[in-house]
Amino acid sequence: MSQKKKILIRIGSLRHGGAEKVLINFLKNLPEDKYDVDLLINLYTGMYIKEVPSWVNMFHLLKGEMITTNKPHEIPIKIFRVLYQKMFLWFPFLLYQFVLKNKKYDVEIAAIHGLYKELLSSPQKKSKKIIWIQNDIFNLKEFTPDVIRHFFKFDRILVISNKLKEDMQKMAQYDYEKQAIIKIFNPIDKADTLQKANTEIEDYPFSNKTPTFITIGTVYPQKGYDRLLNVHKKLIDEGIIHQIIIIGDGFDYMNIHAKLNQLGLQETVKMLGFRSNPYPYLKKADFYVMSSRHEGFPTIIAEALILNKLVISTDVSGIKDLLQEGELGVITPNSEEGIYEGMKKILTNPELVSHYEKEIIATDLPFVLQKSVVKLQEIIDGL
Repeated sequence: MSQKKKILIRIGSLRHGGAEKVLINFLKNLPEDKYDVDLLINLYTGMYIKEVPSWVNMFHLLKGEMITTNKPHEIPIKIFRVLYQKMFLWFPFLLYQFVLKNKKYDVEIAAIHGLYKELLSSPQKKSKKIIWIQNDIFNLKEFTPDVIRHFFKFDRILVISNKLKEDMQKMAQYDYEKQAIIKIFNPIDKADTLQKANTEIEDYPFSNKTPTFITIGTVYPQKGYDRLLNVHKKLIDEGIIHQIIIIGDGFDYMNIHAKLNQLGLQETVKMLGFRSNPYPYLKKADFYVMSSRHEGFPTIIAEALILNKLVISTDVSGIKDLLQEGELGVITPNSEEGIYEGMKKILTNPELVSHYEKEIIATDLPFVLQKSVVKLQEIIDGL
């Protein structure tokens, strides 16, 4: 029998996020007899840790909860964590010697683009390097053209949308750099999504039959919940009745909650905070709305389609791939006015809703788990 390929995968944590979930789906479906996988987590925390398959060897730099605020007593802990992680970046041989026990790897993977420096500093120069770009880096301030150029030092660059692939190819200066860029759909576990959606819930916030939009995601400015509340208020003031559920937490939570109160929307918008299983809420709602300013590959949109939900989304990276250029949902200009027009169109046009619902049910969705996992294996085996 041929020797197992030794793989090191690195990620920041296993909290509730798209990249984290994608990695877990990937690991759960990799054949154990083909690969010897080490997973190195910067901060050992998160709801997905318990889902890591038992055959995967887990290592970590630090333990503890993620700190997303700047409370005075938390600042020393944050400083220590940053410096501790930087030490391994400055002296990577310490990491490979003392944490990873001098193991040699065939392939090293950064499961999220933010860890590109860590991978490129690896003392194992012979290992093949893969970076997985899980966000629209061209919309992130810290990823300047000079920073993005570093990504071409990797043997393979995995991107999750056609738009990202095109943007990366424009930056590529040589043919071999262009060939390194591979578009791959994030693997979505359809069976798992359907099973979780069937869980009973007691706290669904609305009992009436009013059209209900749901949106799920960490409450950050990039998610555009401020725009969503403004649009909701405008539509309500026009007499177009509907309601909204927001699931998620994050550092912008209190600001959005304050805005909700200031606009007097307490009856028609409910912020439920974080839910480890948001799918029963998604199943009960009528529509999914995404008001994001930018995204990478919004996994939740794929899951909404699996649950046959009509999606209204701003034109962000990955959305044209997911909604098949608008065949499976409404893609709006990335603006408050765009969100307003999209939601209004759906709320005032039942025939259109019916048309989209039929299209979603009839479509063979391309981001199913097996297709993506097979492609990932081909990439790893081809190195």
